[in-house]
Amino acid sequence: MGRETVLRRSLVCLGAAVCLVGLSTFSFKKMIATYAFGILAICGVVLPDWEFFDRDFSEWFSPMPADRPSAGAAAVPDDIRFKFYPLRVALFVAVYSFGLYKWWSFISS
Repeated sequence: MGRETVLRRSLVCLGAAVCLVGLSTFSFKKMIATYAFGILAICGVVLPDWEFFDRDFSEWFSPMPADRPSAGAAAVPDDIRFKFYPLRVALFVAVYSFGLYKWWSFISS
């Protein structure tokens, strides 16, 4: 599945979530908050250059080699598509947990 397909499906699911929040709370402000949180969450997961961030953390501060394939090149094999780095996962969990907590406390009030 390409990035465009993932982005499209994520945006459709976000639209459904915004409609569900709007129908259940009858609040335009809560719909806007849901939309803003969803867009930021999607942008944080789908849009980054994962080839850059799939390197070790110590290499993040040095530029990428010029001979890397472009983003529109052939599909990346599944074995190198996503590498598990505990620092990256811990950072994602911390940021998205805090955001989800703040969003939920606003929606449930």
